[in-house]
Amino acid sequence: MEINRDIYLNRLITRKQNGFIKVITGIRRCGKSYLLNKIFYNYLLSEGVDKNHIIKFAFDSAEDLLLIDEDILDISEQNRKVDPRKFMKYISGKIIDDEMYYLLLDEVQLLGNFEAVLNGYMRKDNLDIYVTGSNSKFLSSDILTEFEGRGDEIHILPLSFSEFYSAYEGTKEEAFDDFMVYGGLPAIASMQTDEQKSNYLITQMKNVYIKDIVARNNLNSDQEISELVDVLASGISSLTNPRKLENTFKSIKNATLCASTIDKYIGYLKDSFLISKAERYDVKGKKYISTPYKLYFEDTGLRNARLNFRQIEETHLMENIIYNELRYRGYNVDVGVVEFREKTDEGKEVRKQVEIDFVANQGSKRYYIQSAYNIPDEEKWQQETRPFDKTNDSFKKIVIVEKSMKPRRDDKGYLMMGVKEFLLDGDSLEL
Repeated sequence: MEINRDIYLNRLITRKQNGFIKVITGIRRCGKSYLLNKIFYNYLLSEGVDKNHIIKFAFDSAEDLLLIDEDILDISEQNRKVDPRKFMKYISGKIIDDEMYYLLLDEVQLLGNFEAVLNGYMRKDNLDIYVTGSNSKFLSSDILTEFEGRGDEIHILPLSFSEFYSAYEGTKEEAFDDFMVYGGLPAIASMQTDEQKSNYLITQMKNVYIKDIVARNNLNSDQEISELVDVLASGISSLTNPRKLENTFKSIKNATLCASTIDKYIGYLKDSFLISKAERYDVKGKKYISTPYKLYFEDTGLRNARLNFRQIEETHLMENIIYNELRYRGYNVDVGVVEFREKTDEGKEVRKQVEIDFVANQGSKRYYIQSAYNIPDEEKWQQETRPFDKTNDSFKKIVIVEKSMKPRRDDKGYLMMGVKEFLLDGDSLEL
């Protein structure tokens, strides 16, 4: 089964031969390697590129490592990286003319001194470089400095709902229910039973994601960070900060985990792309509010697996899905805060604050979006759209509900649409 990931393919195509190192980042198992080595590789062939001018190498592949006289078991046992000299010798034997070559490198952070190696290759006029990495530290300021500002990130997420639905056998309602519970890791799309899906996600969460974070950051054990992931999973879409989480550990876990350690662990989880932070933005004051903030999971299936599928809160999961969809479409997403003054019944003027779930920005475009699972009556509609009223600007304002429905506007021009219609129409924000 092949799922097209055209939005990411097009982002690679538009960056072709642009003089930058194209860096594909994303959580493990989200499809980075497939995008690079299958979809983009086949695109290059379709454009007439000779396969001998496309050099693929995966640094976590035992077969590829044997090509440069490296042994994956030796590397693991010695806890070292791949010898860059062996790799460079191999590549030099592949580039035999002045025609353009495409270098596709998978999990390149496993290569020793990869910054220096890539920096050297960047000087070659006939080499177009594409690499994948599973950690945001791969794009640290030091590395970008080494690249002389010529690193270009393409971040990919697990399958969007439209990608997931394209391979789903069933109605869109059934697909959405499955997607909300089991998420969009590509392997999930090919599994048939709930048991398969849940066991896969629970195992991956424990033996791949958490284990990887512990090893990468030299933690003594996985207990503290595992408990933190549980707490974060229970509180998606809620405002939080390290101090609040510290209090949660004291009251619920009967454990002590200080705010500074929590902040550090959240950084580790973000670096591994397991979670993403949405900061609060003062719409009128045009400034960011550093705390509190919201944390969302890169994949709802992994979030649910961490809680053994016991807390399937549809309201919060739908909000997480909308957040990820906006990022999938290339928007920068914040939580909106609108402050205003209002007179009380006694005539006293007081300062108030309301929240917009998402402020989505892309260049000059901006959208205000509310995630409202259900709007049963006019009172609820007024409650959801009140923050829109207080912005006093002309940017498009949208309410997304769970019920399937065609987009419609009220007399103020506010747009309401069903979440499945929003997710399946890539132009839904332009309606």
